[in-house]
Amino acid sequence: MQQQIQLGVSTWLWASPFTTDTVALFPKIKAMGYDVVEIPAEYPELINGPEVARALADNGLKAVVCGAFGPTRDLTHTDPAVHENCFAYIRACFELCNAVGATFLAGPMYSAVGKTRMLPPEERRREWELAVKNLQRVCADAATHGLSIALEPLNRFESDLVNTAADVRRLVDDINHPAAGILLDGFHMAIEERSLEAAFQQAGSKLLHVQVAENYRGVPGTGQTPWQHFKNGLQAIGYNGVVSIESFTPEIKELAGAVCIWRSFADSQDDFAQEGYRFLHQLLRS
Repeated sequence: MQQQIQLGVSTWLWASPFTTDTVALFPKIKAMGYDVVEIPAEYPELINGPEVARALADNGLKAVVCGAFGPTRDLTHTDPAVHENCFAYIRACFELCNAVGATFLAGPMYSAVGKTRMLPPEERRREWELAVKNLQRVCADAATHGLSIALEPLNRFESDLVNTAADVRRLVDDINHPAAGILLDGFHMAIEERSLEAAFQQAGSKLLHVQVAENYRGVPGTGQTPWQHFKNGLQAIGYNGVVSIESFTPEIKELAGAVCIWRSFADSQDDFAQEGYRFLHQLLRS
């Protein structure tokens, strides 16, 4: 039986931060053919969950919710007050997930994005153990909301803690909670993995979500990513979830600066989404 891969796109391709008004993108996203919209919950207080849920239903779309983790949302920070701030943020994201019908919260919630240091092994071990302890608490909270979490490895230039599928699988195994799952992002994989197929096999049944962009963050199918290996890896583990494009608009300067997007990757962001959809549809649904 052919896999029922669903195709999604992050609203980061056009806008940041996501607010209730960002639902104005939903008709366009649906018209392009997408099944799922990825909602980056940078500031949950700016998002009216029931209104977003109505807009999703009106447009026949499902939602994935992703968290954004900066220095004030760092579960491996030395200050426990920062942990508490992060727990409160994650709880607000869980409530948004419940409101919009998402089944998990995704993102690199083990640490702050951009935290890259050369640490002695014993200090690295302490941070790892702290991440495990705090994520066990997050998973317990997720379970009370009927949700899971999908932990995302980042490339070495964005994180010094979890970079590969093997890293994140070890983290999930150490957390040892049924709510702990994995997100793999093809952009980070293109930098860190020796084999896309082996990386997907490493994640196995714990893989809850997949994000994609080209190796240079551009339109899927226009760069150096070995897409047949990508497809083979998904097929090998029987993945039938969402494959979602995550890239960013250079027009939102704060976001573009944070992710080092200095140029446009398509004639327009709409072209990016349309070309990416066509490529992924051909790759994964034909």
